[in-house]
Amino acid sequence: MSRRKAREYAFKVIFQVDQVQAEPGQALEYLLQEQALPDKDRQFAWELVEGTLQHMQVIDERIARYSREWSVQRMSSVDRNIMRLAGYEILFRQEVSPVIAIDEAIELAKRFGEDQSSGFVNAILDRIQGEKHESVPGD
Repeated sequence: MSRRKAREYAFKVIFQVDQVQAEPGQALEYLLQEQALPDKDRQFAWELVEGTLQHMQVIDERIARYSREWSVQRMSSVDRNIMRLAGYEILFRQEVSPVIAIDEAIELAKRFGEDQSSGFVNAILDRIQGEKHESVPGD
């Protein structure tokens, strides 16, 4: 359960960076003041934030490839940032099963998104996961 909370915090930080250009470290510290995480989960949340932001261009390209009718910037900011987070886990974190990353993203979409968000997020991430074996630029 605590990794789920770490993913939620990472999503919230990435969302704040996207929406108001928040400083990631400060945004995470603010969330941790509300509810602390164990050190290992805090570190996991930070790794997710840092990795997602570092690889955002590649992740956005993958999202755009499978969302033909929607540019990444036209998507709901909630959906976009959930997919960025899960996209990072799928493409760049080999120790995380893509199935787990997608399931966690669906749960975030159900909690924070609109009625159709979970289905949209699932469809895009499933396609990204299906092409995971292609080379990822920067690997």
